[in-house]
Amino acid sequence: MKKFRRMQRGAALVELALIIPLLLLLTFITTEFGRAMYEYNAVVKSTRDAVRYLSVQTPGTKITEARNLIVYGNTAGTGSPLARGLSLSNVPAASCCTWQSAGANPIITTVTVRVTGYSFHSLFRSVMGVAFADANGNIAFSDITASMRAPS
Repeated sequence: MKKFRRMQRGAALVELALIIPLLLLLTFITTEFGRAMYEYNAVVKSTRDAVRYLSVQTPGTKITEARNLIVYGNTAGTGSPLARGLSLSNVPAASCCTWQSAGANPIITTVTVRVTGYSFHSLFRSVMGVAFADANGNIAFSDITASMRAPS
């Protein structure tokens, strides 16, 4: 029995050395995915706040305040952006906020807000040879839009 125990010494350390790369890979990927979802949801929430804000304004007004609300979380445009890499260039004034009217009786007016070109900046471009971002560490999201009916 003593010989068997002596042969097993260090086996757990060897097993740990074999499995630790996989565990680290899973940990890093899960952490980055969670961070990406958190920042994406922050941008989606701020886009919804902006469309809600514009839905009670006169059509064509308060666009600057809505853009600030998307990027900074307040209409004054102060503080740091809600998500890393989010800037006013992702919310161009010419195409961010559009109003549309439809129908005859009653006329239904909707407002749409769009965030374009937002990319999540990953801390790691790859982990142990597995790449999950581009060469600069960016993961590009598609356009984020929100629409709401404006009260008549």
